[in-house]
Amino acid sequence: MAVSACVALVACACGPERTTDDATAKPSPPTASARTPEPSATPSASAPAGRPSAGPTGDRPAPRTKERAIQRYEQYLHALGREDIDTVCEVAGPGAKEAEEKGFGPCTSTYVIVFQMISPEQKKALRTATVDPQRVTVHTLDRIEMPLEAVRASATFSEDDLGSYTLEYLEDDYFITDGK
Repeated sequence: MAVSACVALVACACGPERTTDDATAKPSPPTASARTPEPSATPSASAPAGRPSAGPTGDRPAPRTKERAIQRYEQYLHALGREDIDTVCEVAGPGAKEAEEKGFGPCTSTYVIVFQMISPEQKKALRTATVDPQRVTVHTLDRIEMPLEAVRASATFSEDDLGSYTLEYLEDDYFITDGK
């Protein structure tokens, strides 16, 4: 519940509590950092804060597909489990920047608090969490919803723990722009 509360503050949105047997995880959007070439790769710190960098292949944009959105969200979940602040803040950058402009701290400060609110069991589960493509909602290829129920993990998460997220295609890749 504490993680979700902190995440809700960052995302400025809350949802009704809901649990899922197959765990789902994700905190709200923090500040932008750098971009990651591959979901498991470490992002570079060359991107300006608050603004996404070029696509995963350098100057080439990432594909605008449901599969890429899922890959980015899984990248975020795995980074959350590893406490990889650079990757978390890179993927959640646009939403985090908006929260920061509303008076919340920078992504790096906010997510340090979020990391402390996730149990060791949940962190371990997040490192290998996957997303069920059948539960993902594609509004358009520019705006894709990742509901809590889509996350499959070995631990259970509620809306208060992690919630549901919106990913948007911005500047050549998908980024978390909203969390509930």
